[in-house]
Amino acid sequence: MSWLQIRLDITPELAEPYEDMLLAVGAVSVTYQDNEDQPIYEPDLGTTPLWQNTCLVGLFTGDTDIDEALTTLKLHHLATYPEHEFPDHKTEILEDKDWERAWMEHFEPIQFGDKFWVCPSWKPAPDPEAANLILDPGLAFGTGSHPTTALCLKWLASQDLQDKVVVDYGCGSGILGIAALLLGARMVYAVDIDPQALEATRDNAERNGIRSSKLMTLYPEQVPELTADVVVANILAGPLVGLAPTLSALATTGTQLALSGILSHQADDVQQAYAGTFEMTAPEIKEDWVRLQGVCR
Repeated sequence: MSWLQIRLDITPELAEPYEDMLLAVGAVSVTYQDNEDQPIYEPDLGTTPLWQNTCLVGLFTGDTDIDEALTTLKLHHLATYPEHEFPDHKTEILEDKDWERAWMEHFEPIQFGDKFWVCPSWKPAPDPEAANLILDPGLAFGTGSHPTTALCLKWLASQDLQDKVVVDYGCGSGILGIAALLLGARMVYAVDIDPQALEATRDNAERNGIRSSKLMTLYPEQVPELTADVVVANILAGPLVGLAPTLSALATTGTQLALSGILSHQADDVQQAYAGTFEMTAPEIKEDWVRLQGVCR
């Protein structure tokens, strides 16, 4: 079955009332899109900022009379904003497609170092003799394709992790912690505030044959007193600055630290937050994203 769309060009203050209008005329979902390639990298906690030029997309079933829906939408607009013109808009036919499969087809195995691969669960591993992380990200962030995750995986693949205790803080899909175990770590503590992330981490660990005794999934308040050999955190710059005391408390002399989710212009602030505990080295940059690393004094 095909789907139909009404696209409206609006400003942020009109987003909520027009979302209500679209739902009122039969839209089964409403999404927000950026009309001007204006990235929002790190919103304040608890906020949902929108782009200055936002496209609101109402999705309708294929049997909808889209002209009638548009006419009714204009009547709602006239009743609510009689002093304003109706927003620029267009209607579209969206051909039926298996969107999940389309996304899956573009997720290819990725190599990090000589003998480590991240492989989607629906494709064969290119090198069966390598350490292969079989991944199904589900609802949690982390596939290895984003520069921040790639920077962390590249770093982990270059470390001697044999028999090490690793903390993956902000674990997402669990990709970093599971990679550490496949690369020889003895124990991983995977920490996140999102229950879906912890569930995805457990699922991906099971998929990779990781025993539950080797990987603990925890909310931050559940983390026991421990000393880690390696601490890795791929989050965002603001939370990383705030977490400096927490992550530093997990370290002892020689503990390796890797931080990512940081834009180039944010690197100095994050580095300064950890410089009191860690001897920080030069950052690694990929597509304007930065990985910081250091060793506990």
